[in-house]
Amino acid sequence: MSIHHSKALVSDDFEAMNRLIVEKIQGNHDLIDNLANHIIQSGGKRLRPLLVLLSSQACHYPGQQHILLAAMIEFFHTATLLHDDVVDESTLRRGQQTAHGIWGSKASILVGDYLFTLYMQLMIAIGNMSIMTLLTDISHQIARGEIMQLSHQHNDKLSIDEYFAVIHAKTSLLFAASTASGAMLAKADDAIVKGLYAYGLHLGNAFQLIDDALDYCSDAKTIGKNIGDDLAGGKVTLPLLYALQKSTPEQQQKIRLSITQGGREHLPQILEALAATDAIAFTKNRAREEVDQAISALEVLPASAYKDALAGIAHYAIEREH
Repeated sequence: MSIHHSKALVSDDFEAMNRLIVEKIQGNHDLIDNLANHIIQSGGKRLRPLLVLLSSQACHYPGQQHILLAAMIEFFHTATLLHDDVVDESTLRRGQQTAHGIWGSKASILVGDYLFTLYMQLMIAIGNMSIMTLLTDISHQIARGEIMQLSHQHNDKLSIDEYFAVIHAKTSLLFAASTASGAMLAKADDAIVKGLYAYGLHLGNAFQLIDDALDYCSDAKTIGKNIGDDLAGGKVTLPLLYALQKSTPEQQQKIRLSITQGGREHLPQILEALAATDAIAFTKNRAREEVDQAISALEVLPASAYKDALAGIAHYAIEREH
């Protein structure tokens, strides 16, 4: 099942969520309207709110608060993107100029903060203490993950375990929050909540692993950002870590130099080292392992089209090109 079929399955809810997002961000201030609309309408998959909608329906949720929950998750995610692009000094996202590149750092940070307040307002409106506890804890851990990633910038001694700790915190936890909170809203059994939480974690790991592979094996038009952005910014990801283990001493020296210095000066040689060590294939295989674990975690759910859609999104995670 493609991601488009998954969206079609909850199309009414998805449209209601989009209307709520537009309603919440429009009519406040021109800068907020323009900047928030730029990033929200810039072609994102809305994957995390889709996971909220699918997981709540897989657990037979009968109400309407899942619309608020999905919009809330999207506001949080969008706020983190605005801040990320400032930290990373990114100029391209999803094939378009970043808000940071158009309006500058100050506006991006402040509008990101504003979207965080919308996230908190919707959290209070939902009024579910269990969900509030989960999401505030995960928000805290995501912020820690971003700080961890920043502290590991240009670190040529980063371990694979440290790398996975970073992606767990900064990426996978929000996937887990999206799926688990949908189940919690539906008052699902603890086993189902835990299963969907595990599904989200493994799905998030797979998405990040594929992102990290695509940074070295795709092209700017397809992935919507510049090739080698991670290397240029001194981000150490699994393809580089694996290549460091398997490459020749000369290649290792070049990789370490590129990590510590940043930039794309040595990108051709790095790509050669990644190819010689099958680092991209290794990274994609790790992503497949994560997808297998994600699908296994869905066994706690009864059979339904929504469960099939969640499994389909897991397959999409490793089949996508952007």
